[in-house]
Amino acid sequence: MQPFTVPADLSANIAEHARLLRNVEADLAVFPELSLTGLEFEALAADPGLWLTREDPRLAPLRDACRASGAHAVVGLPLMEDDRRYIGSLVLGPDGETFATYAKRNLHDSEEELFDAGERQVILDVGGRRLGLAICLDAANPDHSRELAEAGADVYVLSALFGDGQEQRLLDQVGVAAGHGMWVVLSQYSGKTGGMAAFGGSGVWKPGGAAEVRLGGEVSEWAYATITS
Repeated sequence: MQPFTVPADLSANIAEHARLLRNVEADLAVFPELSLTGLEFEALAADPGLWLTREDPRLAPLRDACRASGAHAVVGLPLMEDDRRYIGSLVLGPDGETFATYAKRNLHDSEEELFDAGERQVILDVGGRRLGLAICLDAANPDHSRELAEAGADVYVLSALFGDGQEQRLLDQVGVAAGHGMWVVLSQYSGKTGGMAAFGGSGVWKPGGAAEVRLGGEVSEWAYATITS
């Protein structure tokens, strides 16, 4: 998914995510890194109200939307857990419940000033598939995807931001994960966030690295694929 994200506007972005989720026709919907706020680090540092917990009542519209569509959703958010601050993924189940959370393990230097690094890998069973979660720079660490593959993941679910000029970097990182025999599902931005311009290109790749489906630079568009054996 390549949603339109309003910088640092939780209510607007929750409403847009919910609208998209109500219309999804898939078992799993994946959103980019920090999709509920954008990569707006200055705003996150200045406004504690932009941070969310795993059971935050402000997420109720997303839970309702998952119940309406029957889909799982991987949503990017600034996550507060146990007094620590993470670049997180919140996974909602088709009944609207909190299915899991994942915290980005590999941080850029600028991110280390604001966020804590996650300490665990997360693999989920969804629709008969084992999904390993990743956020952006995680995919640049070849050990990250290798560890998930060795632990039995068959789909690498990557929420990210790749800026203009990083097309080859995107393909290289997708290729590493796909080289471990996993499908790769990538959701990233189109347009600007955090002062960076992104080019879209979200999609799904088969084990080995061939693209099953890819988006261009469209905003608020889905890339649909059926993941098979």
